[in-house]
Amino acid sequence: MSDVIEQYLIKHEPYYHPVADEVTLYEAAYSARIPMMLKGPTGCGKTRFVEFMAWKLKKPLITVACNEDMTASDLVGRFLLDAQGTRWQDGPLTTAARYGAICYLDEVVEARQDTTVVIHPVTDSRRILPLEKKGELINAHPDFQLVISYNPGYQSLMKDLKQSTKQRFGALDFNYPDHDTETEIVSHESGINKAISTKLVSIAERARNLKGHGLDEGISTRMLIYAGNLIAKGVEAQAACRVALVRPITDDPDMRDALDAAVATFF
Repeated sequence: MSDVIEQYLIKHEPYYHPVADEVTLYEAAYSARIPMMLKGPTGCGKTRFVEFMAWKLKKPLITVACNEDMTASDLVGRFLLDAQGTRWQDGPLTTAARYGAICYLDEVVEARQDTTVVIHPVTDSRRILPLEKKGELINAHPDFQLVISYNPGYQSLMKDLKQSTKQRFGALDFNYPDHDTETEIVSHESGINKAISTKLVSIAERARNLKGHGLDEGISTRMLIYAGNLIAKGVEAQAACRVALVRPITDDPDMRDALDAAVATFF
């Protein structure tokens, strides 16, 4: 394997706790080289799932954090000037297509629609990537797959994928795990005991019921792990929850008081 792409191999197994049949479905999609779209709230395990599947399939993973300033050149590549003159630098999508990696576009709706159009030729039966500036046409490596993710809760008319883009992908829905599974995940990832982990998950479940009623987003599994990490380091539980769970998700004084009260009922 090329040194260019070997750096993107996942060397150690990422911890991932399956919650349904997503692993089997993804494996089937990869075997058919179907591009995949992962939909779910922030911090529910979409990125960890992609990392786990890349490790399981023994394929390199190139991750791109999408943003509104990202251009098509950021994905496919551009000419650069150096001491020897002008040279071409492949972008992450081109590198993945050329060498056979999984390319993961995280929060793809943050990118402009004129940028995401560049993925169309490589996500249908053609599996080609035109490099117009270079005058090169790349036929995607047989191992190449494109995976995108986004949070449907943040969808708007200004930030959504075109149907012409969506219909090129298979889709998996993600959500926060059930109580017992989430307790196991938080305990494993942070090193706290299950009794404390159960309390943290119960706090999150109460907060998630407030989504749309004062909170834009509920407390994520990732945030629970952060709180668990602080507790494992000796931070008092209520203080850890205040820092990792309550303060990051709201600035509203009344909502903070309500969440602090929920924390106090468990700790």
